[in-house]
Amino acid sequence: MMENMSNDFMNTKLSDAKVHFERALDCKHTEFDDLYPYMIEHPQFFWYKRYVAWSELLTIVKLCNELDMEWRSEFTERQAEYIDKRVMSSRVLDEWYETETNDSKEHVG
Repeated sequence: MMENMSNDFMNTKLSDAKVHFERALDCKHTEFDDLYPYMIEHPQFFWYKRYVAWSELLTIVKLCNELDMEWRSEFTERQAEYIDKRVMSSRVLDEWYETETNDSKEHVG
């Protein structure tokens, strides 16, 4: 019983962390905006916001690994590779959705 509760809890946390990171990537509102409303005026705000969300995601994945819980099924293969590398590079920011939205990136002329 406790193991199922732990799995459900961690799966929820993993899903929440993914949504938080993706909202930060898309420049949508997150709780970070509420915590630091004065930061919106600073040009580096979105970088910090993404960094915080990425750190949260990596922390949850690290806990899943330590608990021998599956986390990769929540992500595309490429996204899981980015998480394994742990470094939030411009490539991660630019290509996070690449496999899911490739068709939508084509311009209609």
